[in-house]
Amino acid sequence: MVGGRANTIAQAWERIPDALTYAGDPQRVPASRSGDELVVVMGLLRLPRTVLALLVGAALGAAGTVIQGHTRNPLTDPGILGINAGAAAAVVLSLVFGWTDSPTGYVWPALIGCALVTAAVFALSSTGSTAANPLSIVLAGAALSAILMAVVNALVLSDDDALEGLRQWATGSVAGRDLDVAWVVLPIILVGLVLACAQGSALNLLALGETVARSLGLATTRWRVLGLLSVALLGGAATAAAGPVAFVGLAAPHIVRAVVGPDYRLVVPYAALLGAALALAVDVLGRIIARPGELQMGIVMALVGVPFFVILIRRGKVQAL
Repeated sequence: MVGGRANTIAQAWERIPDALTYAGDPQRVPASRSGDELVVVMGLLRLPRTVLALLVGAALGAAGTVIQGHTRNPLTDPGILGINAGAAAAVVLSLVFGWTDSPTGYVWPALIGCALVTAAVFALSSTGSTAANPLSIVLAGAALSAILMAVVNALVLSDDDALEGLRQWATGSVAGRDLDVAWVVLPIILVGLVLACAQGSALNLLALGETVARSLGLATTRWRVLGLLSVALLGGAATAAAGPVAFVGLAAPHIVRAVVGPDYRLVVPYAALLGAALALAVDVLGRIIARPGELQMGIVMALVGVPFFVILIRRGKVQAL
């Protein structure tokens, strides 16, 4: 309903059924509506980006909650595992070798890059006396991120097409994606959300400390692996669909804790809902403030979200873990 062209709510509301039909199968739209520009725009552009914004926001909100719970660090987000760097490296490689040239085509390379980096982080952090320790996971992710971003920078400096493609992808946006992208990431995000919500009780015990959690019978290593898997699924799918979107995974858990308390059985699902609402709101806001053009979701999220988060910190609303 919101974009570069001015439309009334009544006009948009009247065309929603036809837009939904157009998104699924344009041939089934009544002849009287098939040439309606608003139906085409809503079905081809607005509906896919709305669905993707909700999916991406929910995934990042839940992933941020889980990674903060496992590391007991309130400043971590899904990118700490190297997911963003892995996706960026895969996207750049696909551009350099000519495997893809569109935002929709970035999804599979980015998913593969996220999966490989997650596997590498798990392998590096699972050796020695600190196996599956939160600190070893964070350090492994940081090390891989540094290496991969060095590779990315080297590649884009020698390839103008890769630089342009990375520039567009790295701003974080759901614009230009179609429903095919949503169908690819939907099952991955759903599985990740189920795994994330299943960890609520375990995260409550881990919040008491590693030693206490073990003394209460919690298999900490097993839950760390499950946590890493859920964050990889959620963060990887979100990054593959929209590029790196900052702030959602960091702030959503804190805002939810300030409202519902520290119980992760509530924080995880509510953070997913809040993340979805935040992502959709900033996507719409980006279309409003830059008419007739638009600002990407990642840019608006940083411009609007960070000051709000700073206010929460100043007022003591952000809780330590």
